[in-house]
Amino acid sequence: MLGQDALAAPTPVAASEAFFRSLQPFGATYIQTRAYRRPRARLTSDSHWSAGGFILRYAPDGWVDSVAFDYVCFENNPLLDAIRLGQTCYRFSDFAPRNRRFGRYWEALAEARIHDALCATSYGAAGAIASLHLGFGDGGLGPDEARAIQMAGLLLTERLIGFGLPDAPEGPRLTPRERDALAFVAEGKTDWEIATILGLSESTARFHVDNARRKLGAVNRSHAVARLITERLL
Repeated sequence: MLGQDALAAPTPVAASEAFFRSLQPFGATYIQTRAYRRPRARLTSDSHWSAGGFILRYAPDGWVDSVAFDYVCFENNPLLDAIRLGQTCYRFSDFAPRNRRFGRYWEALAEARIHDALCATSYGAAGAIASLHLGFGDGGLGPDEARAIQMAGLLLTERLIGFGLPDAPEGPRLTPRERDALAFVAEGKTDWEIATILGLSESTARFHVDNARRKLGAVNRSHAVARLITERLL
């Protein structure tokens, strides 16, 4: 079975290395594996990178420190859409068509001898994500072959999650009343309207909103609503 040695490997690094070795006869030129937790903040290139969890990256010498690498990781990273959509199997070219808009993107990848890349991603509890990016130097893989590699890749990423991740950091703890009150602020309700809906006095409704704002580290109510959304508490 393709990638079978990876399943018996004792560590995430060993599993990633074994998987890459098994794919080199198919023309694999690049690998990156990660196991991390999805950022609590809004998903951007910076927050995605800062989540860490890098296990193995094999690339041509110097490429990771190059302008080209910075471009595909930070300046123009279309692969964030795959995470937002919860995609498990895809190619780089599914999110970066070979057109004028992504011309520079493909030029940057070509410096790492990546003609296209196959991806496999597993999603676990508490925002756990394990991902595989596997680059190939030419476009010779047929659809059936590519699909078989991606299915094997999912076995690897499930194995990587199985090794365990650090506990997710605790976010702000809002009481149900605080969360409900701030959710009504997000709908544009006034303190009086919130009080009426929740069966509270207006001063108590204001108290819950202000408590939620302080716990979220927000400077005002609009900021508190934004934090509520980015922390995925709404």
